[in-house]
Amino acid sequence: MNMKRRLFLAAPLVLAPAWLFGPRAALAAASQTGTPEAAPVEALDAALISIMKAGSSSFQTRYDMLAPVVGKVFNLDQILQFSVGLLWSSIPADQQAKLATVFEQYTVASYVKNFNAFDGQSFKILPTERNVGAERIVESEIVPASGDPTRLDYVMKNIAGRWQAVDVLLEGTISKVAVQRSDFSSLVSPGNAGQLISDLQSKVRSLSNGALHG
Repeated sequence: MNMKRRLFLAAPLVLAPAWLFGPRAALAAASQTGTPEAAPVEALDAALISIMKAGSSSFQTRYDMLAPVVGKVFNLDQILQFSVGLLWSSIPADQQAKLATVFEQYTVASYVKNFNAFDGQSFKILPTERNVGAERIVESEIVPASGDPTRLDYVMKNIAGRWQAVDVLLEGTISKVAVQRSDFSSLVSPGNAGQLISDLQSKVRSLSNGALHG
């Protein structure tokens, strides 16, 4: 698989504890970029560095480091619903709950699997931002030790007074939610997400080499 696509599919959506430890820390993170909507992206970038530097630790250890952060940075409920599309409302509540759980596991496990070693990578938040309706696009790059950077932009939305990512754009244009919707569409039928749940559970087991069961 193309490296940029692999990173993109791994990146919905890692460890910057200071950002999680209350309003003072959040303000400190925001001050480095000048905008509150960029602070979660900055936290995510720092988290990915931490996860990569912890690459010699067990999958479960790195998963446990990452999992609490994912829900802070991303609005996984909205991402999942948009990824499933119009059939979401037809899915029974118990399947919606199970799907939400395994989708979070899949998201975290994808990060842990794909960002598993540090080799001088860095992350850069670009100074430009743009508005798309009520949402803000925070532009960033993954910069390898050598070679060209990969552009990842984050679609940020203020939800209940907190900025969270609701989509990721590869090279500023290709929507992760749109890619997932294409992948998920054949696995959901009206009133039934069982096949999608089973598929994501299988991927969680594969990504974690059996450490997680989905």
